[in-house]
Amino acid sequence: MPEEYVNHADIGGRLRHGPIEVGSGREMWRAAWEPRVFALQLSMGAAGVWNLDMTRAARETLPDYAQRSYYEVWFAALVNQLRERDLISPDELASGRSMNAPPALPRILRAGDVRTVQARGAPTERFATSGPRFAVGQRVRTTAAAAPHHTRLPGYARGKSGVIEQVHGVHVFADTNASGQGEQPRWLYGVVFCGTELWPDAEPTLTVSIDAWEPYLEAG
Repeated sequence: MPEEYVNHADIGGRLRHGPIEVGSGREMWRAAWEPRVFALQLSMGAAGVWNLDMTRAARETLPDYAQRSYYEVWFAALVNQLRERDLISPDELASGRSMNAPPALPRILRAGDVRTVQARGAPTERFATSGPRFAVGQRVRTTAAAAPHHTRLPGYARGKSGVIEQVHGVHVFADTNASGQGEQPRWLYGVVFCGTELWPDAEPTLTVSIDAWEPYLEAG
């Protein structure tokens, strides 16, 4: 039986997680090692070893997610991903240096190409092969069941009623892309909820908007 999928990062809308620390915005990094972790993760993604949704799944399933800082989460997930794909050995991890012949990669991100690759980004929009199921102004309800895999539908918005406010086009479906089942593009919508629909004691004027793929939604 497969191990239960637990998203330790899905804590939006929950109480008792302490205050949000807001920095000055002047410094991007808190420690000298953080930009190196950032660069390593992005370079492996650019090399085609894994995709963005796979990295998100690796981060959110860390059992000690709540005890780690932002880039400590990135680092732990990076190490796990490298181990799972046999791209790093235990002796290399212990020594902190390369000790074996480098494995073959789908692509190699060279230093001179970084600016171009970063500027190009990784667009997720794809061509539509069918029309959208929902339209702006239509009332919808999100699926209520918890997903046994990576998903971008937050827990606080499950089984809730909202209204389509935007149709974003067809985009890579994060749920399947994270598990290696391919992009399987789906229509993506902006859905707005009344705050009291999500939390009964919310301010009456509060609204919350989230982006939701078509498989997350049903009419009504």
